[in-house]
Amino acid sequence: MDVDRLKAAVIDQVDARRARLRELALAIHANPELGFAETRAAAWLTEYLEENGFAVERGICGLPTAFRATYGKGSPVVALIAEYDALPEVGHACGHNLICTAAVGAAVGVRSVAPHMAGCVTVIGTPAEELHGGKIVMAKQGAFANLDAAMMIHPSVVNTATTHALACQNLDVEFFGRASHAAARPERGVNALEALLQSFAAINSLRQHIRSTARIHGIITDGGQAPNIVPNHSAARFMVRAEDEGYLDELQEKVVNCFRGPATATGARLEFRWDERRYAPMRNNLVLAELLAGNMEHLGRQVQLIDRSGAFGSTDMGNVSQVAPAIHATIAIAPRNVLLHSPEFEAAAASEEGTDGLCDAAKTMAMTVLDLLARPDKLAQVREEFEAGR
Repeated sequence: MDVDRLKAAVIDQVDARRARLRELALAIHANPELGFAETRAAAWLTEYLEENGFAVERGICGLPTAFRATYGKGSPVVALIAEYDALPEVGHACGHNLICTAAVGAAVGVRSVAPHMAGCVTVIGTPAEELHGGKIVMAKQGAFANLDAAMMIHPSVVNTATTHALACQNLDVEFFGRASHAAARPERGVNALEALLQSFAAINSLRQHIRSTARIHGIITDGGQAPNIVPNHSAARFMVRAEDEGYLDELQEKVVNCFRGPATATGARLEFRWDERRYAPMRNNLVLAELLAGNMEHLGRQVQLIDRSGAFGSTDMGNVSQVAPAIHATIAIAPRNVLLHSPEFEAAAASEEGTDGLCDAAKTMAMTVLDLLARPDKLAQVREEFEAGR
């Protein structure tokens, strides 16, 4: 396999499909769908893959909007991960419309230039990254267990071959008190809101004494119904994050104690529930990352191998990286002062710069797939690094 010749050809193939990929990305952008409800996005993506010779399985892992599209046979199996859920209120302000179209663009590009390749290229459609961790469900059901490599590229304001992502778990908290007239009979009330406010103060105190990379943040989802009624119910949702799962376990107990104390102080009854879905930390495979960085640089982009932005988030791609060699790269589509999850980034995801990022991401991943299919020594290094890091 003449890899350099195929890489030049795959760049031409993606360029030839630019208008169609942009049309697909804009259609998904204009029709934002929340997690597990991405019916149109999943349909449009799978139809495009079928049109280009991929065998499609819909509704995998018991999730109606999850899918697997495969071309080829045997091993190695290289996966391109697609995300296509939107955010409440701000739609595709995380650019998932570009993630999924880059994945299908890369897959179709590889299939077009290497139709008789050994091994498989598969696009795995993963719903609900933003709020529900769809990949967590899919990982538990073995969707990523037999992959030799998995990759995705996320729109951003920088070009990186890796992403620093934290382990994360959600916590739902409720306090139950006793309602009373706040002016006429305040002494008869048990203030559930006060218990929650004291808990926020306790969390603020805890933050001073945790690791610098850990994060605790939350919102009040119910603070009472009227100012002249002592609130008999309050509720909040928190997110707790850490670089490793061991420290996350440790933090969980400390965080819950921040609610137990105020419950005792106010007399309100506490109930709490940890979400059963935990976002795992990202294990970036550096052999994969070096290949991808070289291919992105070939397109004229300056790339950081290691994400040095200092920004910490969480992604269910971390759960994929625990069971298969994986990378979560980023590609710039907007200036550095633009924030993800903002209206400005939502606009960037439908701009010409967004289409440039989509096409460069597709080319980069396609070239990286070709490297893996053509070089068994690199695949062996990818696997060796993964096994060593278990």
